[in-house]
Amino acid sequence: MASISAISVLLFLTFSASLSAALSASVIEDLRNLKPPHDFNSTITKNCHHNPSLRYCSSLPMDLDEIFKSTIVASHLCNESKNPNCIESFPKIDLQNRPMITPLYLSFNFFWKYCPLSILTIDLSNSSLDSNFPIDVLQCTQIQALDMSHNDLYGDVPIESFSPLTNLTSLNLSYNHFSESKISDALFFKRFNSSSFLHSGLLPDKKKFRIKAVILLVGFPIFVILMVCCLGWLCFRRPDFLPRMLRRKHRFTPAMLKAATNGFSKRNLKGKSEAVDIYKGTLRDGTDVRIEIYRGENHPNLIEECKVLVQLCHKNLVSILGWCNNRRLRAIVTEWMEGESVEMWLLEANSTPWNHRLKILMGVVEGICYLQEEWPEVGYDLRTSSILLSNNLEPRISRFKVGDQSSRKMYKFGVLLLEMLVNRRPQEDFETGEAGFLEYIRMHYPENLQKVMDKKLATQDTFDQAKQAIGLGLMCTDIPSNQQLGLGQVFDIISRAYQSCRVLASHNRERLHAERGKGHKRIQSR
Repeated sequence: MASISAISVLLFLTFSASLSAALSASVIEDLRNLKPPHDFNSTITKNCHHNPSLRYCSSLPMDLDEIFKSTIVASHLCNESKNPNCIESFPKIDLQNRPMITPLYLSFNFFWKYCPLSILTIDLSNSSLDSNFPIDVLQCTQIQALDMSHNDLYGDVPIESFSPLTNLTSLNLSYNHFSESKISDALFFKRFNSSSFLHSGLLPDKKKFRIKAVILLVGFPIFVILMVCCLGWLCFRRPDFLPRMLRRKHRFTPAMLKAATNGFSKRNLKGKSEAVDIYKGTLRDGTDVRIEIYRGENHPNLIEECKVLVQLCHKNLVSILGWCNNRRLRAIVTEWMEGESVEMWLLEANSTPWNHRLKILMGVVEGICYLQEEWPEVGYDLRTSSILLSNNLEPRISRFKVGDQSSRKMYKFGVLLLEMLVNRRPQEDFETGEAGFLEYIRMHYPENLQKVMDKKLATQDTFDQAKQAIGLGLMCTDIPSNQQLGLGQVFDIISRAYQSCRVLASHNRERLHAERGKGHKRIQSR
């Protein structure tokens, strides 16, 4: 370096002593407040005249404050290197194993800006640096060796900033934590071998790479197998866990029905016969369902029938949700009806007025009309035990048979109509079944209907309508005379009776309301 004025040397010695005594933020503050002597400008001018290659000589306009501070820091670094020719030659910045002082020097960005051209080596290794790459160091473009190994540097290495360092032949960035990058693609780094980047994060760790390769080659197939097994289990056992678009519509598995019924618990068993067990279940989406499980070889055409029945859609038909056809379990799944059957309603209800019975008959006829028009191949069972009631007495036909082209459909409706008026069970109360039941009614029709009619109807003022309904039922069941009514005729008759009954009920309510009002006025007048 060029000679420095006596005042500058004196200031340097003073600052050097203070810097060695306390390496803290106050040192930086003191240096920031330090001003060059009055003759520093002339000294710099002489230095540039004597040695024009000095870095600060090429910077115009010159910042004397920064040059002065840089000179002091350079002098102190020169002194730290214990070089006997320090004043004239400053070849190396040696801060190896100096964790306390190295970060301080790196903070003097003005020094690296005016880094003396005599510096050829920078050693900052093993100094516990914990930051991004100190890019200011690369302003010393003339250096031949740079060692920043054994630190905790992280982030990206500024590869572009290395380009001006054309004299750099020795580089060591090993044992850091840089972000992994393909440095082999950078032309500048091709002059260095992998020993310059050991465990730096810049090159893939072969051991880690082998571990990743093993995990990929072994773990990925295992993961795929597990996923396939899991999806297979979901598809074949619990498809209700799959998105709706991936499920097989209307298909239920034994595992789904077992989960819905808590393992087919006795608490969920609602009915049992020789051929069928009836359970109440709750599907995974919260839908309550009725599950009819068929034992043995009963219901051999289950699937074919269900494929048709799931398409039925009417307010007076129980919705068929799907089926289960497994070698261990065969079942039909329908919506759950909280109400009771017509049979139970007639037996247990304290009051079963004629207008309510008409409402039920009207709903049944509407359901039959829908089936006749849209699905003529679907037959139905119209016994009072197979017609379910909602809470508002809306009837639902619950039993069907696909392929039933029988001409006895109106006969079935006639039997149902008579059952609801007589309130007796043909199969249970008569030895000869329906034939004995019908014969019993014909014996007393029309003169002695009080004996056969349900006593809950016999005392009501709707007796005449009930009598006409019994006549309608007998006509529907009179197959030998070949005078059965058509479905359209039955619909018209039931519809007129139902509307007439509603009008009569409305008039009765108005009359009762008026009588209550008159009674209230008489009480007030008293």
